[in-house]
Amino acid sequence: MHMLLGDFFTINSIQEEGDTAKAVLELNIAHPIFEGHFPGQPVVPGACLLQMVKEILQTIKGNNIQLIKAHQLKFISLINPLENRILQIALKYSNAENGEITASATCSYGTTTCFKFSGVFQIVK
Repeated sequence: MHMLLGDFFTINSIQEEGDTAKAVLELNIAHPIFEGHFPGQPVVPGACLLQMVKEILQTIKGNNIQLIKAHQLKFISLINPLENRILQIALKYSNAENGEITASATCSYGTTTCFKFSGVFQIVK
């Protein structure tokens, strides 16, 4: 299930090669979340970055997934959607025999890395 895709952000493109993908995303700067996070100084919430990674992986895999373990969540740089509306997410993933998906992702705008993640998802049946 997509919670943010199509509303908070859209996927402009996804390039897949083997077990890696590169997605170009566009933020909806008019989304109501920015009115409260933070008024007059919008910032993309960290929870939204993690959810965006999850939804991109769901789009690639064609299955609903859930996060079962986060090994690393590193928020490096704030994202002001008024200044940086286009984001890139580089995603590497692998499937385990038990149905788990190990993934790592890096989110950036331009040459600035803003978020790094590694963890394990599971397909929801």
